[in-house]
Amino acid sequence: MEGFLAKLKFIATDPTLRKRVLFVLGILVLFRVLAAVPIPGIDALRLEQFFSNNQFFGLLNIFSGGGLSNLSLVMLGVGPYITASIIMQLLTIMVPSLKQLYHEEGELGRRKFTQYSRLLSVPLAILQGLSLLILLERQGVIDPLSMFDRAVNLAVITGGSLFLMWLGELISEFGIGNGVSLIIFAGIVASIPSQVGQLLFAFDVSQLPLYLAFLAAAAVIVAGVVFITESERPLPVTYAKRVRGMKMYGGTSTYLPLRLNQAGVIPIIFALSILLFPQLIGTFLSGMANPILQKIGSFMVSVVSNGWVYGAVYFAFVFLFTYFYTAVTFDPNSIAENLQKNGAFIPGVRPGHSTAEYIARVLNRITLFGALFLGSIAVLPLLMQGLTGIAALAIGGTALLIVVSVVLDLVKKIEAQISMREYY
Repeated sequence: MEGFLAKLKFIATDPTLRKRVLFVLGILVLFRVLAAVPIPGIDALRLEQFFSNNQFFGLLNIFSGGGLSNLSLVMLGVGPYITASIIMQLLTIMVPSLKQLYHEEGELGRRKFTQYSRLLSVPLAILQGLSLLILLERQGVIDPLSMFDRAVNLAVITGGSLFLMWLGELISEFGIGNGVSLIIFAGIVASIPSQVGQLLFAFDVSQLPLYLAFLAAAAVIVAGVVFITESERPLPVTYAKRVRGMKMYGGTSTYLPLRLNQAGVIPIIFALSILLFPQLIGTFLSGMANPILQKIGSFMVSVVSNGWVYGAVYFAFVFLFTYFYTAVTFDPNSIAENLQKNGAFIPGVRPGHSTAEYIARVLNRITLFGALFLGSIAVLPLLMQGLTGIAALAIGGTALLIVVSVVLDLVKKIEAQISMREYY
């Protein structure tokens, strides 16, 4: 407790760190204000009924940062940008020029890569926004719109999504933490008081065992995520001795920390973003007048609505995206090259290519355990939903998983900032 209070005092007294924290808080307050401003022509009662009976839109609301539940100006949230980032990173595997741009051209190449993701976000936001507007209009949540009104609303919510994308990048650059993750986190946290109030209002003594089981599952999720995030496999590294003039340098030993889960919360966000698209498209097609499109949409919705199929695909996506994101962000070849340039080596392993192969082999083994554990934790709320029949458990479990991961990542980055300033 004393250490926590000391860190808070340091944040309050250090002008640079205080400015970063206040900047993040200001951006999140602005986001919550925008999330409370609805687009015109909404039937509030139908909207509340629609969201209370629809698990899919409950999950989609998480990724909008809570803006979708109000059909606000930022109802799309950062979902289009997340999807665009996933597509671009998948393309690095298939397009050698993009892989070279991301991995080999340094900071300038990464900026170009990010710019391509931003540009791709625009058509994705238009497509997702148009689908949502038409779907909600058919459900009676939004009053029937003319072509002009629909185009205006589409322009507004597309602009809101791009504005949120910009705010997230501002947080990442001038604040602390990952901006996109913090926007999702802010929406989840802002919805907690209302959700707790609804649970207390609808509390039934006969369902007390279910609530206790949910609390136990929440404790397991929190403990599991903290354990996996904090666990690491140290690789011993030794620096060769060098003689310069009359002095000897090097000869020290340290270690290279390889985390069990290098990707953090990103695999969960990626997996859910991909899974939401078939549900959105299927729901949209099922309301079309064409009978063939209706059958295709109904089939897509029925497949994704199957709890076992959804859980299996969700687990597989979390598992694969853990490996994928680790491969994108952690390059054993560059690590081995840097060690060799600095006169360092792993005892018992030859420098260069052999070191890269050894690091990749160790990383694959520990990532296997981390991916299996993260996938299991991710589908645990779905299993509880299947046993209890309460859809809110799946939504709450996913939100809890994201919140815990984001908080851990934010705490680490704040501690890194404090350590850096204490050093200087």
